Amino acid sequence: MKVKNVVIAGLGGQGVLKASDILADAAFRAGFDVKKSELHGMSQRGGSVSSDVRYGEGLLSPMVPPGEADVLVVLEETQVEINRPTLRAGGVLIGPDVIAPESLKNKKSLNVALLGAASTVLDIADEHWIAAMHANLAEKLHTLNEQAFEIGREAARARAA
Repeated sequence: MKVKNVVIAGLGGQGVLKASDILADAAFRAGFDVKKSELHGMSQRGGSVSSDVRYGEGLLSPMVPPGEADVLVVLEETQVEINRPTLRAGGVLIGPDVIAPESLKNKKSLNVALLGAASTVLDIADEHWIAAMHANLAEKLHTLNEQAFEIGREAARARAA
C-alpha cells in the first residue's frame, strides 16, 4: 500500500498528541508500518502543536513533507490556515467545524470525534480504531470516546452526502 500521510494539529491541551497516538496504534494494529513525529512548540502554554503520522510500505521518515499530507485534522479553527500548506492538492481537510460542539457530551472528546471523521477516508477497520482507543484512554473514558468517534463518523458522512 502507498504511504498515507496524516497531520493532526491544534493547540496545547487539546489532545493532538493523544489523537496521533490513537491513529498510529490503529494503523499498527491494522498491520501497517507506522512512523510518528511530534512538534510541541509552546504546547504547555496553549501554543501550536502538530503531529505527523505516516503509515504504509517503505517508510523512511516520520515527517510528512510539506504539501504531502493526504489528510489534515485540525482541532482549533485558528490553526487551519497555519497548517493548510501541509495538505497536498486534493487532500482532505477535517476541521473543528465538522463537529457541532453541542453534539459532544464532553468538549475534550473533540480530538476523538475528529478522528472518527478522519476514519471515513482512512483505510483502517473499525475494530482497530476501537482497540487503539481502549489501549490509549482510561477505561472510564471508553464509552464517551466511542460515542464521540461515532459522532465524528456520522458528521463526516453527512457532510460528504
